Amino acid sequence: MTAIRVMVVDDHPLITQGLATALKPFGIDEVEALADGTQAAARYEAVQPDVLVLDLRIGQVRGLDVARNILAKDPSGRIVFYSQFDQDHIVQEAYRIGGKAFVTKNADMAVLAKAITVASEGQTYFVPEIAERLAFLSVRGDESPQAKLNERELLVFKRMAQGLTHAEIAEELKLSSKTIGLITQSIKEALGVSRPADITRLAIKHQLIDE
Repeated sequence: MTAIRVMVVDDHPLITQGLATALKPFGIDEVEALADGTQAAARYEAVQPDVLVLDLRIGQVRGLDVARNILAKDPSGRIVFYSQFDQDHIVQEAYRIGGKAFVTKNADMAVLAKAITVASEGQTYFVPEIAERLAFLSVRGDESPQAKLNERELLVFKRMAQGLTHAEIAEELKLSSKTIGLITQSIKEALGVSRPADITRLAIKHQLIDE
């Protein structure tokens, strides 16, 4: 049986070194280890691994942003998120953008191996605990900005959270100030917030901007 070729992007050397050894008995070979998130998309394209094992935070780079960039160019890409962060909204976003699995770093290595194996077959894998949480959220409803805002509103929301003025947002997004005003009002109504500080706190909570 041909080994599954994985590329690991994580800025902790002990993680990449440990995975290379721990995954081999499961028929999984680490063919690339990368600690620089800014180079991840280019290296992925060059290496063409069967599965990308991706941390959610690689230095100052967001794993979710890396995944979006990769999947925009390769929609068939197979990404397994491997992270110590497992807040509900992060897990939801990981699957929403096209991730095949989400595994926490405290999980047994057999769980990660299973996720990688399933992902390599183009299937989505849910750890039972994650599946239960996502099912509960689907009943309760998703209150995150990612769920409530459309793509353009989310772009504006992030810039509002960073403290940009209407004029600055309009210039950056090549839209009129009037259009930005209408969008910001729609955002505030959708999210039930109005104060700039609340908007910033909400963006930080949902990992849309850095603290």
